[in-house]
Amino acid sequence: MAVFLLSSCTGAPSGIEPVSDFDAERYTGKWYEIKRLDHRFERGLTHVTAEYQAQDDGTIKVINRGFDTDDCEWKSIEGTATFRESPDIASLRVVFFWPIAGGYHVIVLDDDYEWAMVSGPSRNYLWILAREPDLDEDVLSDLVTKAEEWGFAVDELVEVEHDGSPEDGVCP
Repeated sequence: MAVFLLSSCTGAPSGIEPVSDFDAERYTGKWYEIKRLDHRFERGLTHVTAEYQAQDDGTIKVINRGFDTDDCEWKSIEGTATFRESPDIASLRVVFFWPIAGGYHVIVLDDDYEWAMVSGPSRNYLWILAREPDLDEDVLSDLVTKAEEWGFAVDELVEVEHDGSPEDGVCP
């Protein structure tokens, strides 16, 4: 999912501020990837989810999972996220393969933590996430409009399939 970033830069894109008054505990749990700017590390994946688990040391365990339609199997990766600054600012550094870190920045967040828009270290990385596999069309449209205003290539957003439940060896 959203944080398969393999960039050495971890800051937010210029002119975009991560959410403040962020509550990491409320953000933990499972999120469904609704739309994304596609990259090699996610290409061909459907049913993509990200799960965030708070750890005793203040880090967040990240588990990204998706179904690979080319290989007809589930793929997953685990990483560790740490806050770049204060834990109440939604700007994190994520490591999947040490020492390479990527940026994870929640740039729009629902008051009830039901949906979010996340960027990487540049405008080449964008994810729209929700607590459920579907997101209200009006909310989704508003998020895409905001992303376009910020200079993201919204015409390249890929919709992530979540219908059915694929099994290993059986491609949809």
